[in-house]
Amino acid sequence: MTTDAKRAIAAAVVVHDERVLLVRRRVAEGALSWQFPAGKIEPEETPEEAAARETAEETGLLVVPQSVLGQRVHPMTGRKIHYIACRPVGGEAVAASTDEVAGRTWATHGEIPQYVPYGLFEPVQDYLDAVLLS
Repeated sequence: MTTDAKRAIAAAVVVHDERVLLVRRRVAEGALSWQFPAGKIEPEETPEEAAARETAEETGLLVVPQSVLGQRVHPMTGRKIHYIACRPVGGEAVAASTDEVAGRTWATHGEIPQYVPYGLFEPVQDYLDAVLLS
């Protein structure tokens, strides 16, 4: 596996009750403070597996990957990131990994810009438009 693949990130886009899960990083990455639960993809993992694992580690919420929404090199971090739509199946979302996560929220569609003022990756925004505004 290449060094690039080891540094790739998986982000879980978790929707429940017409809201999307966002976590606030203890240490912001530049302008990134609030974001989807996310972390490095381990060498033996798929992006889908990493998204589910990171969500459980960071929030305590158990999720099942549903679909791949897309991937890109993030314009603020320069890291390759995979966006995975996930469905919660157990647990409750809390700030479980206090080393990494300072808070969490379930944001409505209209609240997303308050947390992510620089906008979302277009395929993720399209997905959230479809599932949160239906």
